Amino acid sequence: MALIIPKHYNPRLSVRETQDAIKYIRDTFQKEFGKEMNLSRISAPLFVEKSSGLNDNLNGVERPVSFDVAWKPGETVEVVQSLAKWKRLALKRYKFEVGEGLYTNMNAIRRDEELDNLHSVYVDQWDWERVISEEERNEKTLRETVQNIFRIIKHMEHEVWYKYPQAVKKLPEDIFFIDSEELLQKYPNLSSKERENAICKEHGCVFIQRIGDKLSNGEPHDGRAPDYDDWDLNGDILFWFEPLNCALEISSMGIRVNEESLGRQLALSHKEERATLPYHKMLLEGKLPLTIGGGIGQSRLCMLLLDRVHIGEVQASIWPEEMREECEKHNIILL
Repeated sequence: MALIIPKHYNPRLSVRETQDAIKYIRDTFQKEFGKEMNLSRISAPLFVEKSSGLNDNLNGVERPVSFDVAWKPGETVEVVQSLAKWKRLALKRYKFEVGEGLYTNMNAIRRDEELDNLHSVYVDQWDWERVISEEERNEKTLRETVQNIFRIIKHMEHEVWYKYPQAVKKLPEDIFFIDSEELLQKYPNLSSKERENAICKEHGCVFIQRIGDKLSNGEPHDGRAPDYDDWDLNGDILFWFEPLNCALEISSMGIRVNEESLGRQLALSHKEERATLPYHKMLLEGKLPLTIGGGIGQSRLCMLLLDRVHIGEVQASIWPEEMREECEKHNIILL
């Protein structure tokens, strides 16, 4: 996706008013999110040891930012790309019970990201994870959790409207569920991103289920690491974003792998060597709790609720100077 410049763009809030709105949205959302989902706020690391197997490999091609530390020669330390696996270990360490969970602020660096309206080198999201029972490892639990998250986001629309009525975006009333294979059959001649755009434009907000495994066309809907989500019980929450004429992904989430699904997905992705890493060994030996979890983009939620057309309007990052200049010409002020 190249840089998109909407015609006659008006952000409606000044830069300082925008900063106030960002803080209000982040403070209010995490408080409501924690309460409604029964999640406790905990602290999280900015980096982990590579040998632990805790870092998220994303699609397997992104290069994590890494460095060494003086007190452990030969060890590589990596800035986290997400906390998908670390959270599950934390639930065990801190003795969370079934029905209880955690959330935290996750900050990451994506050095290989292609910069545009939606993508930045800097990633900020609420990472969350909750313990579930064996009986809850099913699609019903997944969908009920998605609907709860949608309701919380929808409630935030009203909260922001009270404080910034001139700037808030009107969100759809419901979320639509569709399986990735069903979506492929509906739009067989479109790419996966084009399919996302088409279904989101039709329904306003969509949860696309089952991401990571190959579909009938021989390709996955999107890349997903094999060692955190169960590919049969996961998905993405997307909103139709009219200013950019595209789908805006707000959350990636799912029920996490158990011993069986981890082994199967490592084999399917030819990553069997990960089974020897400390985290993966614990999981395969049944020493970690069963969980559901995901991430919710903080800056993207601010973009959505404030109807902003560039993620740089709601987060401080670095951008090519030519992008800054082009944006400023059209009233898009990058922080």
